[in-house]
Amino acid sequence: MYLERMSTLSSRMQAVQSPLIPIVGELIRRNPGTISLGQGVVYYGPPPDAIAFLSQFLANPENHKYQSIQGISPLLSAIEAKLNAENSIEINGQNCIVVTAGSNMGFMNAVLAITSPGDEIILQTPYYFNHEMAIVMASCHPVLVATDNNYQLRPNAIAQAITEKTRAVVTISPNNPTGAVYSQEVLHEVNQICRDRGIYHISDEAYEYFTYNGVKHVSPRAFPQSSEHTISLFSLSKAYGFASWRIGYMVIPEHLLVPVKKIQDTILICPPVISQYAALGALQAGGGYCKKHVEAIASVRELALDYLKRLDGLCAIAPADGAFYFFLKVHAKLDAFELVERLIREHRVAVMPGTTFGMEDGCYLRVAYGALQKETVAEGIERLVRGLQTILGSEGY
Repeated sequence: MYLERMSTLSSRMQAVQSPLIPIVGELIRRNPGTISLGQGVVYYGPPPDAIAFLSQFLANPENHKYQSIQGISPLLSAIEAKLNAENSIEINGQNCIVVTAGSNMGFMNAVLAITSPGDEIILQTPYYFNHEMAIVMASCHPVLVATDNNYQLRPNAIAQAITEKTRAVVTISPNNPTGAVYSQEVLHEVNQICRDRGIYHISDEAYEYFTYNGVKHVSPRAFPQSSEHTISLFSLSKAYGFASWRIGYMVIPEHLLVPVKKIQDTILICPPVISQYAALGALQAGGGYCKKHVEAIASVRELALDYLKRLDGLCAIAPADGAFYFFLKVHAKLDAFELVERLIREHRVAVMPGTTFGMEDGCYLRVAYGALQKETVAEGIERLVRGLQTILGSEGY
């Protein structure tokens, strides 16, 4: 009886998928010499300005105490200036900024603030797995809408998926896991659908600086008449090499500030203050710091594309003008995770299986190239290409 009750108490979390990054990480550790094309991190660290600002944190003993739930004033001001200059987002009486412990925290804040148990949130497939996990943790239902063959949004399909229980549509541009970038026109169409139907548009923009071939990032919150229903999520983790510092921020409608502060005060109390000072320094370094590193990643991207062309006929690679991912569709009836295991064990290269991104119909792999220098990524992609050629050849494909 006791064990049965314990099982009942944990049933909600049993419905949540286990994140595969730690599982793949353990496989990598068991196979020394494996090159990881798995986790979505960058090869560089924060700008020197971020580290320099730590002295300001240490100079004031009050900084060792709890600070504002919403974020320290200097950082909020710096974010406001950045949003205005780079995203065409004006902070006014209709919206506000909340500093979070990374963009994932921002997403959880948003989900808890706008839903009740049993509500629905629309995700595009392939989705970012932590989004799906957060929705299930909140006792809500992810409604999955497939993107097209190039992983672009399908506004008509999104509109048809909306029900009386729908509370939000989620878009990620530039996209994790596909690298797709959505156009201004299609984002505006989705944003307008949300406005017309009285639901929220949650726009995840963690990869805003990572675009290539002249493609531009667009912030839906910059559209006219978008402030009341648009929730924008940003992060320093990628662009500023800031992953472990855990700083992101939200731009939310003013009417959501009270519930978001309740959630954040309960879970976090306040974002880590020392990290907020580092973030202030990072933002003072500005987008130029990110762009020079993005240029280096762009050259790695071109190198990776050249190698992946050898998989023509074995894999389909959709256009990917953003983030630092390629999403491969493998033309084989193989289990994606078993394929990942074989690539690690037999060829010492790690990628992520598409199943963790909601792609159950077919075999898909996410390839991440942002964490490696040219020499290492060349070896890693070469191993991936050879590995897929060998495995698929042995299976008769």
